[in-house]
Amino acid sequence: MPSGGFRLQRFTELKVWQRSHALVLKVYHLTRALPPDERFGLVAQLRRAALSVPTNIAEGSKRQSRQEYAHFLNIAEGSLVETEYLLMVSRDLGFLEAKALSAVLSEIDGLARMLHNLRTKVEQRDERSSSRKQ
Repeated sequence: MPSGGFRLQRFTELKVWQRSHALVLKVYHLTRALPPDERFGLVAQLRRAALSVPTNIAEGSKRQSRQEYAHFLNIAEGSLVETEYLLMVSRDLGFLEAKALSAVLSEIDGLARMLHNLRTKVEQRDERSSSRKQ
């Protein structure tokens, strides 16, 4: 992780990364049920959005500053919301059953809180280290 007080931790040890990785696997499984004509549309976009969440957590964890790390966590937050919306569209178009999505949407809500809390913690530590330098 970036310097300045964080204990070095591999991204794979972060619960938020582990849960977002599990979400990717669920999204891949769910999107198999979408119509073949959505393969290059909704399926591809949904999979890309879901993949972006753990990918940005991993990439951000190796950035040199907390500010950069927080930026990548914010991108992950945006990708998570995109994933949520695309799953809702899939449901509303009748491609996925609401019952099948309720647990996934609940997991997304929990992940969103975890990501927000991690980003806030990273930003606060960045502010503290900046004020010490002044």
